[in-house]
Amino acid sequence: MLQCKRVVNEALSTVDFVAPDDRVVFRTCEREQSRVVFQMGTSDAERALAVARLVENDVAGIDVNMGCPKEYSTKGGMGAALLSDPDKIEKILSTLVKGTQRPVTCKIRILPSVKILHLKLEDTLSLVKRIERTGIAAIAVHGRKREERPQHPVSCEAIKAVAETLSIPVIANGGSHDHIQGYLDIEDFRQATAASSVMVARAAMWNPSIFLKEGPRPLEEVMQKYIRYAVQYDNHYTNTKYCLCQMLREHLESPQGRLLHAAQSSQEICEAFGLGAFYEETTRELDARRGKLLARSPEEVEEPAEDTSGIIKMAVKFDRRAYSPQITPKMCLLEWCRREKLAQPVYETVQRPLDRLFCSVVTVAEQKYQSTLWDKSKKLAEQAAAIVCLRSQGLPEGRLREEGPSLHKRKREAPDQDTGDPRAQEPVLPGELCKKPFLALASGKESPLEGW
Repeated sequence: MLQCKRVVNEALSTVDFVAPDDRVVFRTCEREQSRVVFQMGTSDAERALAVARLVENDVAGIDVNMGCPKEYSTKGGMGAALLSDPDKIEKILSTLVKGTQRPVTCKIRILPSVKILHLKLEDTLSLVKRIERTGIAAIAVHGRKREERPQHPVSCEAIKAVAETLSIPVIANGGSHDHIQGYLDIEDFRQATAASSVMVARAAMWNPSIFLKEGPRPLEEVMQKYIRYAVQYDNHYTNTKYCLCQMLREHLESPQGRLLHAAQSSQEICEAFGLGAFYEETTRELDARRGKLLARSPEEVEEPAEDTSGIIKMAVKFDRRAYSPQITPKMCLLEWCRREKLAQPVYETVQRPLDRLFCSVVTVAEQKYQSTLWDKSKKLAEQAAAIVCLRSQGLPEGRLREEGPSLHKRKREAPDQDTGDPRAQEPVLPGELCKKPFLALASGKESPLEGW
Protein backbone atom coordinates (compact mmCIF):
# COMPACT_ATOMS: atom_id res chain seq x y z
CA MET A 1 0.00 0.00 0.00
CA LEU A 2 2.92 2.36 0.61
CA GLN A 3 3.64 2.26 -3.13
CA CYS A 4 0.05 2.99 -4.13
CA LYS A 5 -1.43 6.18 -5.47
CA ARG A 6 -4.99 7.23 -4.74
CA VAL A 7 -6.92 7.46 -8.01
CA VAL A 8 -10.53 8.59 -8.44
CA ASN A 9 -12.05 6.22 -10.98
CA GLU A 10 -14.85 8.24 -12.56
CA ALA A 11 -15.95 5.41 -14.83
CA LEU A 12 -16.70 3.13 -11.87
CA SER A 13 -17.44 5.86 -9.29
CA THR A 14 -14.81 4.33 -7.03
CA VAL A 15 -11.61 5.34 -5.30
CA ASP A 16 -8.74 3.07 -6.30
CA PHE A 17 -5.37 2.61 -4.63
CA VAL A 18 -3.15 1.58 -7.52
CA ALA A 19 0.34 0.05 -7.34
CA PRO A 20 3.13 1.02 -9.76
CA ASP A 21 2.49 -2.17 -11.77
CA ASP A 22 -1.12 -1.00 -12.29
CA ARG A 23 -2.66 -3.49 -9.83
CA VAL A 24 -5.62 -2.17 -7.89
CA VAL A 25 -4.65 -3.13 -4.35
CA PHE A 26 -7.73 -1.61 -2.70
CA ARG A 27 -10.93 -0.31 -4.26
CA THR A 28 -13.77 1.32 -2.35
CA CYS A 29 -16.71 3.64 -3.01
CA GLU A 30 -18.80 6.30 -1.33
CA ARG A 31 -21.60 3.84 -0.57
CA GLU A 32 -19.45 1.89 1.89
CA GLN A 33 -17.29 4.77 3.16
CA SER A 34 -19.08 4.94 6.52
CA ARG A 35 -18.89 1.16 7.03
CA VAL A 36 -15.70 -0.30 5.61
CA VAL A 37 -12.75 -0.76 7.98
CA PHE A 38 -9.29 -1.00 6.45
CA GLN A 39 -7.34 -3.85 8.03
CA MET A 40 -3.59 -3.86 7.46
CA GLY A 41 -0.73 -6.19 8.17
CA THR A 42 2.27 -4.31 9.53
CA SER A 43 5.32 -4.62 11.74
CA ASP A 44 6.38 -0.96 11.70
CA ALA A 45 4.64 1.99 13.35
CA GLU A 46 5.69 4.71 10.92
CA ARG A 47 4.85 2.65 7.83
CA ALA A 48 1.48 1.78 9.35
CA LEU A 49 0.77 5.46 9.94
CA ALA A 50 1.73 6.36 6.37
CA VAL A 51 -0.80 3.85 5.03
CA ALA A 52 -3.47 4.96 7.50
CA ARG A 53 -3.11 8.56 6.35
CA LEU A 54 -3.30 7.42 2.72
CA VAL A 55 -6.71 5.78 3.20
CA GLU A 56 -8.28 7.54 6.19
CA ASN A 57 -10.54 9.85 4.16
CA ASP A 58 -12.10 6.88 2.35
CA VAL A 59 -12.78 4.45 5.22
CA ALA A 60 -14.59 4.31 8.55
CA GLY A 61 -11.74 2.89 10.62
CA ILE A 62 -8.21 1.45 10.71
CA ASP A 63 -7.51 -2.05 12.04
CA VAL A 64 -4.21 -3.85 12.64
CA ASN A 65 -4.18 -7.60 12.12
CA MET A 66 -2.33 -9.20 15.02
CA GLY A 67 -3.97 -12.60 14.71
CA CYS A 68 -3.09 -14.02 11.28
CA PRO A 69 -1.03 -17.19 11.80
CA LYS A 70 -0.09 -17.75 8.15
CA GLU A 71 3.60 -17.79 7.28
CA TYR A 72 3.34 -15.08 4.62
CA SER A 73 2.31 -12.75 7.43
CA THR A 74 4.35 -13.94 10.39
CA LYS A 75 7.66 -14.25 8.54
CA GLY A 76 7.56 -10.48 8.04
CA GLY A 77 6.90 -9.90 11.73
CA MET A 78 3.23 -9.17 11.07
CA GLY A 79 0.00 -10.85 12.18
CA ALA A 80 0.30 -13.26 15.08
CA ALA A 81 4.07 -12.67 15.22
CA LEU A 82 3.33 -9.35 16.93
CA LEU A 83 1.81 -11.16 19.91
CA SER A 84 5.30 -12.03 21.13
CA ASP A 85 6.40 -8.37 20.97
CA PRO A 86 4.12 -6.24 23.21
CA ASP A 87 6.44 -3.22 22.94
CA LYS A 88 6.03 -3.18 19.18
CA ILE A 89 2.28 -3.61 19.51
CA GLU A 90 2.11 -0.64 21.84
CA LYS A 91 4.20 1.55 19.54
CA ILE A 92 2.18 0.70 16.43
CA LEU A 93 -1.20 1.28 18.06
CA SER A 94 -0.17 4.43 19.94
CA THR A 95 1.28 5.92 16.75
CA LEU A 96 -1.91 5.19 14.82
CA VAL A 97 -4.23 6.52 17.55
CA LYS A 98 -2.29 9.79 17.75
CA GLY A 99 -1.70 10.19 14.03
CA THR A 100 -4.99 9.33 12.31
CA GLN A 101 -8.47 10.82 12.42
CA ARG A 102 -10.26 7.47 12.29
CA PRO A 103 -10.99 4.99 15.10
CA VAL A 104 -8.20 2.43 15.49
CA THR A 105 -8.82 -1.21 16.40
CA CYS A 106 -6.82 -4.44 16.38
CA LYS A 107 -7.45 -8.16 16.26
CA ILE A 108 -5.50 -10.67 18.38
CA ARG A 109 -5.45 -14.36 19.26
CA ILE A 110 -5.15 -16.00 22.68
CA LEU A 111 -1.58 -16.26 23.90
CA PRO A 112 -0.08 -19.76 24.21
CA SER A 113 0.04 -19.75 28.01
CA VAL A 114 -3.75 -20.08 28.20
CA LYS A 115 -5.12 -23.09 30.11
CA ILE A 116 -8.84 -22.92 29.55
CA LEU A 117 -9.88 -25.47 32.16
CA HIS A 118 -8.30 -23.37 34.89
CA LEU A 119 -8.93 -20.05 33.16
CA LYS A 120 -5.24 -19.23 33.41
CA LEU A 121 -5.16 -16.22 31.13
CA GLU A 122 -2.66 -13.95 32.83
CA ASP A 123 -0.51 -13.31 29.74
CA THR A 124 -3.47 -12.64 27.49
CA LEU A 125 -5.20 -10.38 30.01
CA SER A 126 -1.97 -8.49 30.66
CA LEU A 127 -1.55 -7.89 26.93
CA VAL A 128 -5.10 -6.68 26.31
CA LYS A 129 -4.87 -4.25 29.23
CA ARG A 130 -1.72 -2.80 27.72
CA ILE A 131 -3.43 -2.59 24.34
CA GLU A 132 -6.42 -0.79 25.87
CA ARG A 133 -4.12 1.86 27.32
CA THR A 134 -2.96 2.85 23.82
CA GLY A 135 -6.37 4.46 23.25
CA ILE A 136 -7.80 2.11 20.64
CA ALA A 137 -11.55 2.11 20.11
CA ALA A 138 -12.15 -1.67 20.27
CA ILE A 139 -10.37 -5.02 20.18
CA ALA A 140 -11.32 -8.20 18.33
CA VAL A 141 -10.37 -11.50 19.94
CA HIS A 142 -10.10 -14.74 17.99
CA GLY A 143 -10.68 -17.45 20.59
CA ARG A 144 -7.86 -19.71 19.39
CA LYS A 145 -4.11 -19.81 19.88
CA ARG A 146 -1.66 -19.02 17.10
CA GLU A 147 -1.00 -22.66 16.22
CA GLU A 148 -4.68 -23.65 16.23
CA ARG A 149 -6.85 -23.87 13.11
CA PRO A 150 -10.62 -23.92 12.44
CA GLN A 151 -10.90 -27.61 13.32
CA HIS A 152 -9.84 -26.78 16.88
CA PRO A 153 -12.67 -25.62 19.17
CA VAL A 154 -12.96 -21.89 19.77
CA SER A 155 -12.69 -20.81 23.40
CA CYS A 156 -15.72 -18.74 24.34
CA GLU A 157 -14.40 -18.70 27.90
CA ALA A 158 -11.18 -16.95 26.89
CA ILE A 159 -13.04 -14.28 24.92
CA LYS A 160 -15.42 -13.81 27.86
CA ALA A 161 -12.52 -13.29 30.26
CA VAL A 162 -11.14 -10.54 28.03
CA ALA A 163 -14.57 -8.92 27.68
CA GLU A 164 -15.01 -8.86 31.45
CA THR A 165 -11.57 -7.34 31.94
CA LEU A 166 -11.73 -4.41 29.51
CA SER A 167 -13.90 -1.32 29.34
CA ILE A 168 -13.60 -0.90 25.57
CA PRO A 169 -15.80 -2.97 23.22
CA VAL A 170 -14.63 -6.53 22.64
CA ILE A 171 -15.49 -8.19 19.31
CA ALA A 172 -15.79 -11.99 19.46
CA ASN A 173 -14.32 -13.93 16.52
CA GLY A 174 -13.75 -17.56 15.55
CA GLY A 175 -17.26 -19.01 15.86
CA SER A 176 -18.00 -19.85 12.21
CA HIS A 177 -17.12 -23.53 12.42
CA ASP A 178 -18.65 -24.49 15.76
CA HIS A 179 -21.31 -21.92 16.58
CA ILE A 180 -22.56 -19.82 13.66
CA GLN A 181 -24.80 -21.47 11.08
CA GLY A 182 -27.44 -18.75 10.78
CA TYR A 183 -28.32 -15.21 11.84
CA LEU A 184 -29.67 -16.14 15.30
CA ASP A 185 -26.45 -18.01 16.06
CA ILE A 186 -24.52 -14.74 15.86
CA GLU A 187 -26.35 -13.36 18.89
CA ASP A 188 -25.95 -16.67 20.73
CA PHE A 189 -22.19 -16.52 20.16
CA ARG A 190 -22.11 -12.93 21.38
CA GLN A 191 -23.88 -13.85 24.60
CA ALA A 192 -21.67 -16.91 25.17
CA THR A 193 -18.59 -14.68 24.98
CA ALA A 194 -20.07 -11.62 26.75
CA ALA A 195 -18.72 -9.58 23.84
CA SER A 196 -20.04 -6.27 22.52
CA SER A 197 -20.35 -7.61 18.99
CA VAL A 198 -19.28 -10.44 16.69
CA MET A 199 -16.87 -10.64 13.75
CA VAL A 200 -17.96 -13.27 11.21
CA ALA A 201 -15.41 -14.35 8.59
CA ARG A 202 -15.73 -17.81 7.06
CA ALA A 203 -19.49 -18.18 7.55
CA ALA A 204 -19.95 -14.84 5.78
CA MET A 205 -17.75 -15.96 2.89
CA TRP A 206 -19.75 -19.19 2.58
CA ASN A 207 -22.98 -17.19 2.29
CA PRO A 208 -22.96 -13.39 2.83
CA SER A 209 -26.73 -13.39 3.37
CA ILE A 210 -26.13 -14.89 6.82
CA PHE A 211 -26.62 -11.34 8.13
CA LEU A 212 -30.29 -11.26 7.01
CA LYS A 213 -32.63 -11.52 9.98
CA GLU A 214 -35.20 -13.39 7.89
CA GLY A 215 -32.66 -16.09 7.10
CA PRO A 216 -30.07 -16.78 4.40
CA ARG A 217 -30.96 -16.60 0.73
CA PRO A 218 -30.40 -19.53 -1.65
CA LEU A 219 -26.73 -19.78 -2.59
CA GLU A 220 -27.41 -19.60 -6.33
CA GLU A 221 -29.18 -16.26 -5.83
CA VAL A 222 -26.34 -14.93 -3.67
CA MET A 223 -23.65 -15.96 -6.18
CA GLN A 224 -25.52 -14.37 -9.07
CA LYS A 225 -25.83 -11.09 -7.17
CA TYR A 226 -22.16 -11.20 -6.18
CA ILE A 227 -21.04 -11.81 -9.76
CA ARG A 228 -23.07 -8.82 -10.94
CA TYR A 229 -21.37 -6.58 -8.39
CA ALA A 230 -17.97 -7.98 -9.38
CA VAL A 231 -18.53 -7.20 -13.06
CA GLN A 232 -20.05 -3.78 -12.41
CA TYR A 233 -17.02 -2.79 -10.33
CA ASP A 234 -14.45 -4.44 -12.62
CA ASN A 235 -13.19 -6.78 -9.92
CA HIS A 236 -10.22 -8.88 -10.96
CA TYR A 237 -11.46 -12.28 -12.03
CA THR A 238 -9.03 -14.20 -9.80
CA ASN A 239 -10.53 -12.60 -6.68
CA THR A 240 -14.08 -13.15 -7.93
CA LYS A 241 -13.25 -16.78 -8.64
CA TYR A 242 -11.74 -17.29 -5.19
CA CYS A 243 -14.81 -15.89 -3.43
CA LEU A 244 -17.18 -18.03 -5.52
CA CYS A 245 -15.13 -21.14 -4.72
CA GLN A 246 -15.55 -20.33 -1.02
CA MET A 247 -19.32 -20.24 -1.56
CA LEU A 248 -19.50 -23.47 -3.57
CA ARG A 249 -17.28 -25.41 -1.13
CA GLU A 250 -18.38 -29.05 -1.32
CA HIS A 251 -20.06 -28.43 -4.70
CA LEU A 252 -16.80 -27.58 -6.49
CA GLU A 253 -16.92 -30.96 -8.26
CA SER A 254 -20.36 -30.24 -9.69
CA PRO A 255 -20.63 -29.33 -13.41
CA GLN A 256 -20.93 -25.66 -12.49
CA GLY A 257 -18.02 -25.96 -10.06
CA ARG A 258 -15.82 -27.46 -12.77
CA LEU A 259 -16.74 -24.65 -15.14
CA LEU A 260 -15.82 -22.12 -12.45
CA HIS A 261 -12.53 -23.88 -11.76
CA ALA A 262 -11.64 -23.72 -15.46
CA ALA A 263 -12.63 -20.05 -15.91
CA GLN A 264 -9.77 -17.73 -16.83
CA SER A 265 -11.63 -14.43 -17.15
CA SER A 266 -14.64 -12.58 -15.79
CA GLN A 267 -16.46 -13.37 -19.03
CA GLU A 268 -15.95 -17.12 -18.57
CA ILE A 269 -17.14 -16.88 -14.96
CA CYS A 270 -20.30 -15.14 -16.12
CA GLU A 271 -20.87 -17.73 -18.82
CA ALA A 272 -20.53 -20.52 -16.23
CA PHE A 273 -23.41 -18.96 -14.28
CA GLY A 274 -25.62 -18.05 -17.24
CA LEU A 275 -24.70 -14.36 -17.10
CA GLY A 276 -22.92 -14.07 -20.46
CA ALA A 277 -25.40 -11.53 -21.83
CA PHE A 278 -25.14 -9.47 -18.63
CA TYR A 279 -21.37 -9.40 -18.96
CA GLU A 280 -21.50 -8.22 -22.57
CA GLU A 281 -24.06 -5.51 -21.77
CA THR A 282 -22.19 -4.27 -18.68
CA THR A 283 -18.80 -4.11 -20.40
CA ARG A 284 -20.37 -2.19 -23.29
CA GLU A 285 -21.82 0.29 -20.81
CA LEU A 286 -18.47 0.67 -19.05
CA ASP A 287 -16.67 1.20 -22.34
CA ALA A 288 -19.27 3.80 -23.36
CA ARG A 289 -18.90 5.55 -20.01
CA ARG A 290 -15.14 5.68 -20.37
CA GLY A 291 -15.53 6.98 -23.91
CA LYS A 292 -17.76 9.84 -22.73
CA LEU A 293 -15.25 10.77 -20.02
CA LEU A 294 -12.46 10.87 -22.56
CA ALA A 295 -14.53 12.98 -24.96
CA ARG A 296 -15.35 15.36 -22.11
CA SER A 297 -11.69 15.77 -21.15
CA PRO A 298 -9.63 15.57 -24.32
CA GLU A 299 -6.75 17.41 -22.69
CA GLU A 300 -6.26 14.45 -20.36
CA VAL A 301 -5.89 11.96 -23.20
CA GLU A 302 -2.21 11.34 -23.70
CA GLU A 303 -1.53 9.99 -27.15
CA PRO A 304 1.88 8.59 -28.10
CA ALA A 305 4.41 11.40 -28.09
CA GLU A 306 5.67 10.69 -31.58
CA ASP A 307 4.31 12.26 -34.74
CA THR A 308 1.66 9.72 -35.69
CA SER A 309 1.95 10.36 -39.44
CA GLY A 310 3.22 7.28 -41.20
CA ILE A 311 2.25 4.88 -38.39
CA ILE A 312 0.51 1.74 -39.63
CA LYS A 313 -2.56 1.21 -37.44
CA MET A 314 -5.11 -1.55 -36.92
CA ALA A 315 -7.85 -2.10 -34.34
CA VAL A 316 -6.57 -5.33 -32.76
CA LYS A 317 -6.19 -6.80 -29.29
CA PHE A 318 -4.17 -9.71 -27.94
CA ASP A 319 -6.34 -12.56 -26.62
CA ARG A 320 -4.02 -15.02 -24.87
CA ARG A 321 -6.44 -17.90 -25.30
CA ALA A 322 -6.11 -17.72 -29.07
CA TYR A 323 -2.37 -18.37 -28.99
CA SER A 324 -0.18 -21.31 -28.12
CA PRO A 325 0.99 -21.30 -24.49
CA GLN A 326 4.67 -20.97 -25.44
CA ILE A 327 4.37 -18.51 -28.35
CA THR A 328 3.35 -14.84 -28.43
CA PRO A 329 3.27 -12.25 -31.23
CA LYS A 330 6.26 -10.46 -29.67
CA MET A 331 8.26 -13.69 -29.84
CA CYS A 332 7.26 -14.23 -33.48
CA LEU A 333 8.23 -10.68 -34.40
CA LEU A 334 11.59 -10.92 -32.64
CA GLU A 335 12.37 -14.23 -34.37
CA TRP A 336 11.46 -12.78 -37.76
CA CYS A 337 13.70 -9.75 -37.21
CA ARG A 338 16.59 -12.05 -36.32
CA ARG A 339 16.08 -14.15 -39.44
CA GLU A 340 15.95 -11.01 -41.59
CA LYS A 341 19.00 -9.60 -39.76
CA LEU A 342 17.03 -6.55 -38.62
CA ALA A 343 17.46 -4.66 -35.38
CA GLN A 344 15.20 -6.04 -32.67
CA PRO A 345 11.79 -4.35 -32.28
CA VAL A 346 11.61 -1.24 -30.09
CA TYR A 347 8.43 -0.67 -28.06
CA GLU A 348 7.34 2.74 -26.77
CA THR A 349 4.33 2.58 -24.46
CA VAL A 350 2.29 5.31 -22.80
CA GLN A 351 -0.48 5.25 -20.20
CA ARG A 352 -3.60 7.38 -20.43
CA PRO A 353 -4.21 9.09 -17.04
CA LEU A 354 -7.99 9.17 -17.14
CA ASP A 355 -8.65 5.42 -17.37
CA ARG A 356 -5.08 4.12 -16.89
CA LEU A 357 -5.13 2.20 -20.16
CA PHE A 358 -2.02 1.60 -22.29
CA CYS A 359 -1.06 2.08 -25.93
CA SER A 360 2.19 0.89 -27.53
CA VAL A 361 4.04 1.73 -30.75
CA VAL A 362 6.59 -0.76 -32.08
CA THR A 363 9.31 0.28 -34.50
CA VAL A 364 10.68 -2.31 -36.93
CA ALA A 365 13.01 -1.35 -39.77
CA GLU A 366 12.21 2.34 -39.20
CA GLN A 367 8.46 1.71 -39.66
CA LYS A 368 6.07 2.24 -36.73
CA TYR A 369 3.05 0.06 -35.95
CA GLN A 370 0.25 0.64 -33.45
CA SER A 371 -3.11 -0.78 -32.39
CA THR A 372 -5.83 1.85 -32.08
CA LEU A 373 -7.36 -0.06 -29.15
CA TRP A 374 -6.07 0.75 -25.66
CA ASP A 375 -5.34 -2.10 -23.25
CA LYS A 376 -5.35 -2.78 -19.51
CA SER A 377 -1.63 -3.45 -19.23
CA LYS A 378 1.67 -2.52 -20.84
CA LYS A 379 2.28 -6.15 -21.83
CA LEU A 380 -1.07 -6.46 -23.62
CA ALA A 381 -0.49 -3.19 -25.49
CA GLU A 382 2.94 -4.34 -26.71
CA GLN A 383 1.53 -7.66 -27.91
CA ALA A 384 -1.18 -5.79 -29.84
CA ALA A 385 1.43 -3.58 -31.53
CA ALA A 386 3.41 -6.67 -32.52
CA ILE A 387 0.24 -8.17 -34.05
CA VAL A 388 -0.24 -5.07 -36.20
CA CYS A 389 3.32 -5.36 -37.53
CA LEU A 390 3.06 -9.09 -38.24
CA ARG A 391 -0.31 -8.83 -39.97
CA SER A 392 0.76 -5.91 -42.12
CA GLN A 393 3.71 -8.03 -43.29
CA GLY A 394 1.60 -11.15 -43.78
CA LEU A 395 3.63 -13.03 -41.16
CA PRO A 396 2.46 -15.74 -38.73
CA GLU A 397 1.77 -14.43 -35.23
CA GLY A 398 1.55 -17.66 -33.24
CA ARG A 399 -2.21 -18.18 -33.24
CA LEU A 400 -3.49 -21.68 -32.61
CA ARG A 401 -3.71 -23.83 -35.76
CA GLU A 402 -1.91 -21.13 -37.68
CA GLU A 403 0.60 -22.41 -40.21
CA GLY A 404 4.04 -21.03 -39.64
CA PRO A 405 7.61 -21.86 -38.66
CA SER A 406 8.37 -23.07 -35.17
CA LEU A 407 10.20 -20.80 -32.77
CA HIS A 408 11.79 -23.77 -31.06
CA LYS A 409 15.23 -24.94 -32.13
CA ARG A 410 15.25 -28.17 -34.10
CA LYS A 411 17.66 -29.99 -36.34
CA ARG A 412 17.90 -28.80 -39.92
CA GLU A 413 16.58 -31.19 -42.50
CA ALA A 414 19.29 -32.98 -44.44
CA PRO A 415 19.65 -31.70 -48.02
CA ASP A 416 18.94 -35.13 -49.43
CA GLN A 417 15.80 -35.67 -47.35
CA ASP A 418 13.04 -37.37 -49.28
CA THR A 419 10.65 -34.52 -49.96
CA GLY A 420 8.16 -37.02 -51.23
CA ASP A 421 7.40 -37.94 -47.63
CA PRO A 422 4.17 -36.07 -46.87
CA ARG A 423 5.31 -35.53 -43.30
CA ALA A 424 8.30 -33.54 -44.55
CA GLN A 425 6.00 -31.02 -46.22
CA GLU A 426 3.61 -30.61 -43.31
CA PRO A 427 4.02 -27.23 -41.64
CA VAL A 428 4.69 -27.21 -37.92
CA LEU A 429 1.73 -25.76 -36.08
CA PRO A 430 2.40 -23.66 -33.00
CA GLY A 431 -0.24 -25.61 -31.10
CA GLU A 432 1.66 -28.84 -31.73
CA LEU A 433 4.70 -27.57 -29.86
CA CYS A 434 2.92 -27.70 -26.53
CA LYS A 435 3.23 -30.91 -24.53
CA LYS A 436 -0.26 -30.64 -23.10
CA PRO A 437 -3.50 -29.96 -24.99
CA PHE A 438 -4.61 -26.35 -25.26
CA LEU A 439 -8.20 -25.50 -26.01
CA ALA A 440 -8.92 -22.56 -28.30
CA LEU A 441 -11.81 -20.58 -26.89
CA ALA A 442 -13.87 -17.79 -28.37
CA SER A 443 -12.30 -14.36 -28.16
CA GLY A 444 -13.28 -12.38 -25.09
CA LYS A 445 -12.32 -9.46 -22.89
CA GLU A 446 -8.74 -9.71 -21.71
CA SER A 447 -7.81 -10.00 -18.08
CA PRO A 448 -5.19 -7.62 -16.64
CA LEU A 449 -2.73 -10.50 -16.25
CA GLU A 450 -2.85 -11.60 -19.88
CA GLY A 451 0.00 -10.47 -22.07
CA TRP A 452 2.83 -13.00 -21.80
